[in-house]
Amino acid sequence: MGLQKDEYFQDDKLHEECGVFGVFGHPDSGALTVLGLHALQHRGQEAAGIVTFHDGQFIAERHPGLVSDAFAGKNAARALNLKGSFAIGHNRYSTAGGSASRNIQPLFADLIGGGIALAHNGNLTNARMLRTELVGEGRIFQSTSDTEVIIHLAARSPHKQIVEKLVAALKQVVGAYSLVALTSKKLIGVRDPHGVRPLVLGKLDQAYILASETCALDIIGAEFVRDIGAGEMIVITKDGIESYFPFKQQKSRFCVFEYIYFSRPDSVVEGRNVYELRKLTGAQLAREAPASADMVIPVPDSSIPAAIGFAAEAKLPFELGIIRNHYVGRTFIEPTDGIRNFGVRKKHNPNRATLAGKRVVLIDDSIVRGTTSKKIVQMVRDAGASEVHFRVASPPTAHSCFYGVDTPNTADLLAHKMDVEGMRRLIGADSLSFISMDGLYRAMGEGTRNATQPQFCDACFSGDYPISLPDITGGAKDAQLSLLADVA
Repeated sequence: MGLQKDEYFQDDKLHEECGVFGVFGHPDSGALTVLGLHALQHRGQEAAGIVTFHDGQFIAERHPGLVSDAFAGKNAARALNLKGSFAIGHNRYSTAGGSASRNIQPLFADLIGGGIALAHNGNLTNARMLRTELVGEGRIFQSTSDTEVIIHLAARSPHKQIVEKLVAALKQVVGAYSLVALTSKKLIGVRDPHGVRPLVLGKLDQAYILASETCALDIIGAEFVRDIGAGEMIVITKDGIESYFPFKQQKSRFCVFEYIYFSRPDSVVEGRNVYELRKLTGAQLAREAPASADMVIPVPDSSIPAAIGFAAEAKLPFELGIIRNHYVGRTFIEPTDGIRNFGVRKKHNPNRATLAGKRVVLIDDSIVRGTTSKKIVQMVRDAGASEVHFRVASPPTAHSCFYGVDTPNTADLLAHKMDVEGMRRLIGADSLSFISMDGLYRAMGEGTRNATQPQFCDACFSGDYPISLPDITGGAKDAQLSLLADVA
């Protein structure tokens, strides 16, 4: 389940907004989509939705909660309802806003030329401007999602064919997106011209699969075929696959934070194994910022590979000095405010026997607000550690993301407000270091960062936004059209 509002504002991790999945040509498309979304659960925990096509009609099941809440156990009958050999699915991320069912994707509409269901991962940076324009024309919105903007733009297009309508719509939007769409005869996959968000193509027997990550192919036994290219649209029909590049070609700027944190470590993303890259990042961090210590421990779970890499390079023991409780949910009983650090301790507990009297290198993948980092450092000290040296496997996160990651306002980011020494004092560590930008690029196998044409989107670190931000420069009240929050 998602975070409660008060818990969300204390949370100190970035949140990926969505995961998408699609199947074409398999009699169990609905069940396969349930499994695929289960593998992509890390990309969104607020809601899950699936749309199939069968016997001349679209069938939709869209529900709040985890995939296991929506389609398993007492709700297993919902999956059985999803008949047909075509399907798309969507996981939505967790945030503080309301979880109105009208926002659960895939969204569906009947257009001239046929029906279309659409699921989207990313963020449109001109969604508010387009929405204002469309509402002014008399268009009636049923959700607050920028995905619906795409549907209205497609409906407005004078083209007769659904694919042409979708292309016309996407040529009007600005932003980062990977999306899957379903018609009565086609499965469509598209990535934005910069390829910021991931999308892969797989095959299971004679069926084709689209997914945000390869881990979703693994769970159903599908083979990886290739990544969908930046700016590519593929159209899958009973006759096979057609590939188009309908947009002006741009330099690929894949999100580097997918490697650092968002993608599952067993995924292969843009030809790179995420687990191995995280180990290499940790090793590079050890070379740049060594520490005299007795052991290396991760802040579980996402920092484990980086901590393994750091420990190996530093020739220090790797230990699980913090144990994570994986069964924390929304219904967990909240105690009185007087119980100190409860919000962190219900997720993490120190392994006191391991930490007592030791000099510790604590590895995390990022520092956002710094609230959790401060509590983790204090927890390790309270468990008896004599020194705590904090190392971060990403550069300082000093800028908000507007391309599909739910980040705090820039003013709330700790690295935007103070330098490294100020951050060290705030979190209470004996020392604090981040991997350098060039070091991150070296770990990714890119040498150093090309300052004029960076190889990745690293705007959350550098402030170099590769895609324009019309809603911000145009004076929109809020930076992003939220997937959840109501719009005035």
